[in-house]
Amino acid sequence: MSFVDFPEEKQVVQLLQRTLDHGRLAHAYLFTGSTLDELGKMARTLAKTVNCQNPPRRGSAGLPLESCDQCPSCRKIQQESHPDVQWVRPESKSRVITIDQIRELMQAIYLKPSEADYKVAVIVAADRLKVEAGNAFLKTLEEPPTKSILILLSIESQRLLKTLVSRCLRLNFASEGRHRMEAKQSGWLTNFSDLAAREEKGLLSRYRLLSVLLTQLANLKSETERAVTTRSPLERHKDIEPRLRERWEEELSAAIEAEYREQRGEVLLGLQWWFRDVWLKTMALGKDLLAFQHLEHAAQTVASRISTVEAMENLDVLEQTQRSLGSNVQEALTLEVGLLKLKL
Repeated sequence: MSFVDFPEEKQVVQLLQRTLDHGRLAHAYLFTGSTLDELGKMARTLAKTVNCQNPPRRGSAGLPLESCDQCPSCRKIQQESHPDVQWVRPESKSRVITIDQIRELMQAIYLKPSEADYKVAVIVAADRLKVEAGNAFLKTLEEPPTKSILILLSIESQRLLKTLVSRCLRLNFASEGRHRMEAKQSGWLTNFSDLAAREEKGLLSRYRLLSVLLTQLANLKSETERAVTTRSPLERHKDIEPRLRERWEEELSAAIEAEYREQRGEVLLGLQWWFRDVWLKTMALGKDLLAFQHLEHAAQTVASRISTVEAMENLDVLEQTQRSLGSNVQEALTLEVGLLKLKL
């Protein structure tokens, strides 16, 4: 992806390109928005742009304004295999970013670039930084190495340490409040909304809805396991001593769980936005406000059967389900309880 692939973020993209044009790129950014997936795509795009080997155009300061998305540098950054672009995610069992992770990042960011023009560090879910990890990172934010860019991503910026926020240029990728979902990810939601819109009542219909959701999550977990495993050093180093192998296996397991939880959150957020559409339809509001306009008919059908108050209660149920899943609860049971409470 390049900047042209973010038409809904036109204002923020123009701001970034103006800073590139004038050679005034900030050393630290805080990207906030509704989904970590979208924020990650923008961070990856910025990293590709500043390090593109064959940019379509450059600014007056000589910096690229777009990435070609095809050169070796762009491809490596897209695959998260570029040695000069570091990614940090919550990987401990408690889903936090630890001080050890930040220390490793700081060591890497202060090394000279091996291939790129700019070293880039991306901290995903920066609101998960433990206090001591955040405090340790302050020095780097205050005095970053030359030709380095630090990007913090958060969908819960209110949880970030104020000292971190104050040292970053904050950019809000709100997309005018509309949730975006790739076509390959929205098929399950189409099935879910079609089933929800049927006249069928009773437990069987609810368990059909649960089956659609659990199938999507199972597929997502398998994809996450494959993707995270390919990034693990276990895939690159076969002959390693047992103690190191055990540590890497534990880290891999924690990384898979952390990334899956993040992706699961995106799936449930999409579900929440569809039920928000149902709520809007109970108030007879226009199509232009809907997050999923192609699912308007199903939303309207459900909305015709419930009140505005019940539609709002549905949103509260989904919010509570999300919060419960943030703790160590049984996933299938928690989702089952939540879906049985929904008014359809």
